[in-house]
Amino acid sequence: MELPAALDYLRNRKQGVLVTLRADGRPQLSNVNYAVGDDGLVRVSVTAGRAKTANARRDPRVALHVTAEDFWSYVVVDGEAELSAVATEPDDAATEELVELYRSVQGEHEDWDDYRAAMVRDGRLVLRLRPTSAYGMA
Repeated sequence: MELPAALDYLRNRKQGVLVTLRADGRPQLSNVNYAVGDDGLVRVSVTAGRAKTANARRDPRVALHVTAEDFWSYVVVDGEAELSAVATEPDDAATEELVELYRSVQGEHEDWDDYRAAMVRDGRLVLRLRPTSAYGMA
């Protein structure tokens, strides 16, 4: 499957399963919301203390599996993850990227000050998947 077609498929959806690799090589799967940017990066909000974040930091090879509602149509993109800095201030670059990601997935938030504070409190950051290949049945 060509990467542009796979990214178009992903752009029409917002939920998928992120696959990272544990230290022993076994996969770890996590249900996530995501957004695909104009730059082709797939962005996911993650928490600094979670296993998927530690896995991606240790081994950046990740994949995202996305299905259609009928379950039979699906696309998998894989590539390498990069992690943003952890949000430490309500107006730092990490928090701004998290705000943009939220807008891409959910739209406007009813209380951006509360959202920004939560991103700092939760130790959130952005996992950016740069897809290098894709497969599936779209």
